Amino acid sequence: MKSSTPIFRSFDEEKAKQFYCEFLGFHLDWEHRFEEGMPLYMQLSHGDFLLHLSEHHGDCCPGATIRIEVDSLTTYYTSLQSKKFNYMNPAIETTPWGTLEMCVIDPFGNKLIFFQDN
Repeated sequence: MKSSTPIFRSFDEEKAKQFYCEFLGFHLDWEHRFEEGMPLYMQLSHGDFLLHLSEHHGDCCPGATIRIEVDSLTTYYTSLQSKKFNYMNPAIETTPWGTLEMCVIDPFGNKLIFFQDN
């Protein structure tokens, strides 16, 4: 096995791009629709991390959670805070098992937990 690419359900292209690209700093790698007016499927990346977002019913359910390891959670947190995003104001917490974590929830109810081992 090599790596996995999680798929999150999305419902609104504009909100997805605003949250993932403008706020979280992900890069939009590609988009696919079978034809005009059909649901969107897209790939986003941030460093080596890949994420797929799908508007297709049945691909996945909203409300999933993933954990993403980062090199410097404090640096990433500071970059997010500087954007003053109206819909999310995350905080860094220290877990009982010793990791630093920051949880954000996308507009579709999916959770991304960014973490750094302490």
